[in-house]
Amino acid sequence: MNEEIKSLDALKEAVGEVTAAEQVQAVIAREPVRDELGRSYATGKRKDAVARVWIKPGSGKVVVNGKEMNKYFARPVLQMILAQPFSVAGVTGEFDVMATVKGGGLSGQAGAVKHGISKALQLYEPSLRPALKAAGFLTRDSRVVERKKYGKAKARKSFQFSKR
Repeated sequence: MNEEIKSLDALKEAVGEVTAAEQVQAVIAREPVRDELGRSYATGKRKDAVARVWIKPGSGKVVVNGKEMNKYFARPVLQMILAQPFSVAGVTGEFDVMATVKGGGLSGQAGAVKHGISKALQLYEPSLRPALKAAGFLTRDSRVVERKKYGKAKARKSFQFSKR
């Protein structure tokens, strides 16, 4: 290691012939993460809600806290939120989902389950990661309710000002 490398050719010889494409493939190569039952697990979060999500190949059945998806999330908007990761990845109806969710309201819980489904999908099938990442489903939405301040009615609302 006492020799100085003064040219790119000398550097290539010292490092070895590895192309940039091979380096990228080596970094990107991800292994599927599955348990002994063939499921992938992920945790999703949104606002104050935390969802534990397991996915496995199946008929597209979604169970949340022991209830069918359309019973637990009665609003069509919330059901659409849960279906988004599957439609973006192009695997609609191919996976069964079992989720337990706690905390927050229904909207936050739907967002948490969606986040968990997206993370579990990319763990089960790493080739789905680019589509889910581009749609922004793997990023945790960090927006939470702002706390109430003292001397204020709410977080920012003030009491009526009286000059006299």
